[in-house]
Amino acid sequence: MEGLQDNVGKVLGSSGWITVDQQRINAFADATGDHQWIHVDVDRAAAGPFGAPIAHGFLTLSLIPLLSSEAVSVTGMKAKINYGCNK
Repeated sequence: MEGLQDNVGKVLGSSGWITVDQQRINAFADATGDHQWIHVDVDRAAAGPFGAPIAHGFLTLSLIPLLSSEAVSVTGMKAKINYGCNK
């Protein structure tokens, strides 16, 4: 953790690309119980405002640990927790 504060506001790197496909969106909908048509009804969403289903906002947020671990390596800790994005 020492030295981590020195990186506030700096670009730390980037991660690889990840495909957020309908299978991932449906699995997230099942896990959270959020089955709004804009996410899971392919036919209805095709006629909707975006022309296709869109990923849940919280699905994209939930990918932060995966993607950030590719960009930043923090060592010397026994455990890590997500304390929130606004801390």
